[in-house]
This record gives sequence, structure tokens and C-alpha cells, in this order.
Amino acid sequence: MKNLYKTKVTTTGGRDGRTLSEDGILDIKQTTPKSMGGEGGKFTNPEQLFGAAYSACFGAALVAVAKEHNIELGDYSVTANVKLGMTEEDELQLSVTLDSYLPGLDVETGETLVNEAHEICPYSRATRDNIDVSLNLLLDED
Repeated sequence: MKNLYKTKVTTTGGRDGRTLSEDGILDIKQTTPKSMGGEGGKFTNPEQLFGAAYSACFGAALVAVAKEHNIELGDYSVTANVKLGMTEEDELQLSVTLDSYLPGLDVETGETLVNEAHEICPYSRATRDNIDVSLNLLLDED
């Protein structure tokens, strides 16, 4: 693999710790959500960070495939709905639903872009066959 970018991020204290990137740009406190027995509050957690990263990466993949089709996306967005649950085997498991808002496109074009983005997005490729990922296309109501 040819390296395009590399970073190092360290978390001390797990879910109730601090996360710091080697360049100091990312410096955040994390807490366990109340629904999982933690204090919750105004700090982030791994699922929010995963959702932020996945939605940003998927958005970039949408831009790349749109460019291949000579389509201008305009004011698009991707929302990652991340869930952490328990399997029947009592194991923690993630699932994600990606809502891609692509205003001004028809259903067929939007579905093509979303499906092609899912094929090339590094997060989609990393999670494929590991967690449930659902894709939703949101368009303008006419």
C-alpha cells in the first residue's frame, strides 16, 4: 500500500479518558454515555467520533464518484446514525445507517452515486461484512 497520510492518536483512560493526536489538533475528553452507566455530559464518545469520521469519509467518496459522472453535488450532507448494541451472543456490536442528502438529483442518479461511494469509501470497505451498514438516499421533496 502506498502511504498517502499517516497520523497517530492516543487515548488514555478508555471511554472516560482523553484523546490526543500527535500534532495536538485533536485534544478531547471522552465520557461513557449515561445510557451505558457513565456520567454522560458534554463530552464525546467513540461512537460519535466514529460517526464523524465515517460521514466525512463517505462524503468525500460521494464527491469523487460525482466528479467521475460530471455531477455537481451542491449543498449535500452525510449523516451517520451509529448504534452500539448487544448481539444474541452478548457481544458489543456497532451498526451504522448513512443518510446521504443529495438535493437536486433524481432517485436513479442519487442511488448510483451512493452505491458507488459505498464501494470506494475506505470506512465502508473496512466495515464491510463486519457490521451492518444501511444506506439511505434523501432528496428534495418536489
